Amino acid sequence: MPLQFNTVKLFAGTGTKDLASKIADSYGKPLGESTLSKFSDGEFQPSYDESVRGCDVFLIQSTCQPTDNLMELLLMVDAAKRASAHYITAVVPYYGLARQDRKDKPRVAIGAKLVANLLKAAGIHRIMTMDLHAAQIQGFFDIPVDHLDASVIFVPYIKSLGLKNLTIASPDMGGSYRARTFAKFFNAEVIICDKQRKRANEIESMSIIGDVVGQDIVLIDDICDTAGTLAKAASLIMEKGAKSVRAVCTHPVLSGKAYETIENSMLEELIVTDTIPLKQQSNKIKVLSTADLFAKAIANVNEHGSISALFKV
Repeated sequence: MPLQFNTVKLFAGTGTKDLASKIADSYGKPLGESTLSKFSDGEFQPSYDESVRGCDVFLIQSTCQPTDNLMELLLMVDAAKRASAHYITAVVPYYGLARQDRKDKPRVAIGAKLVANLLKAAGIHRIMTMDLHAAQIQGFFDIPVDHLDASVIFVPYIKSLGLKNLTIASPDMGGSYRARTFAKFFNAEVIICDKQRKRANEIESMSIIGDVVGQDIVLIDDICDTAGTLAKAASLIMEKGAKSVRAVCTHPVLSGKAYETIENSMLEELIVTDTIPLKQQSNKIKVLSTADLFAKAIANVNEHGSISALFKV
């Protein structure tokens, strides 16, 4: 008996409108019509302007600046569930609060797990995301998780640069596995920047493990927040005799003085994706789109195809 496919409908949250439109264009289907009503006290209420009864609904919303964007996504899920959607997938290109994935000191919350609980309680059947801060966050969910890998976007771009003495670098010890995974695509060496923090977003000291002399260094990270780590690593790498240094980061959080820090840094360029919209333009920031990858993943989910097949570079 042939597989039966339900009608697919894509909807966008306000935090990721541009990316959602690109995903819909790549998928070949227009975004569904929805409205976000706002009250004078800041409360808001999303609603669908078309029927979703019996449909497979994909709700696209990154939870950057998580307070409003996460709440909007939860309300969109609840509205779809109450409107009798058949299957609800939360497409969360950037999963906010992912850095709070464990108790690293007493009396703190595990925000990444709390968000997982909230999404499941709201009524999602599946979540699709990209480059979680820690891959084990997938285990916080008791539903299917499609964890997309941005390396399939970054690797071809890095290859196009034609760097003759390519060395991959991790900006901290925690990112060494990610850096080694990237290095395998190029048969390249790996160096590590060992940093010590006083507190969040404030570095006390940093040292380089490995040889950078005459090398074209590419730093690999999942999130660029204040850009302080990348700027300090780039400066130290160049001081140690590297030929060039650039950075690859999936999610451009870019808070505080991040744009100014990047402009004044030794980085030749910062290569990011559009999981989070940029707040301003920069000559040093190159944006690569994730739209085609998410569109293919949505199609494969709907048609019961393989997601891992999308990870081949």
